[in-house]
Amino acid sequence: MYNKTIFITGTPGVGKTTVSNLLVDILKDSYDVKLIRINDLAFENNLIIDENLKKDYKIIDIEKLDLYLQENINNFLKVENNKSTIVIVEGHLSHFCSNPDLVFVLRLNPSILEERLISRNYSSDKIKENLEAESLAVCSNEAYEIHENKVNEINTSNLNIDCVVSLILQVVNNESEFPPGNVNFMDWILENF
Repeated sequence: MYNKTIFITGTPGVGKTTVSNLLVDILKDSYDVKLIRINDLAFENNLIIDENLKKDYKIIDIEKLDLYLQENINNFLKVENNKSTIVIVEGHLSHFCSNPDLVFVLRLNPSILEERLISRNYSSDKIKENLEAESLAVCSNEAYEIHENKVNEINTSNLNIDCVVSLILQVVNNESEFPPGNVNFMDWILENF
């Protein structure tokens, strides 16, 4: 039996929540699985330290968030059961936290991402900021700086949800890896900005 902690991160709109939900559904028969939504954890524990009204986002105390996350994970792992355990931590702040076994950065072509963010009624400034972040691989770079070889980067642009989850499971089962740096949307930013 073993315990694994998996972080699923990426720019808002790339599919983290959908992927995490399906992953839990697939794994729950074989593992004791806990899904932690990092944003919910931050809001439920009043970890908002400021707001940027111009950019329409909240500033989270990452150090405290990490402490709450580690406490949550440790409490889950203390419960005795007959199955191996997997903790999935979902959210675009997850890669700033510590102690993952694996980190998955979901990537998405900015043209597709733009459509998703428009459908979510994001402001034009927020859309632009997220498209720039995606095309410049901000989440991948941040994750790699912190977690190095634990990071896998998956281009979800031309994949359905089942394929994305299948690729994640291949990595979890040590059958494959997707090191960061293989997904490149720089041509998009050159054409659009």
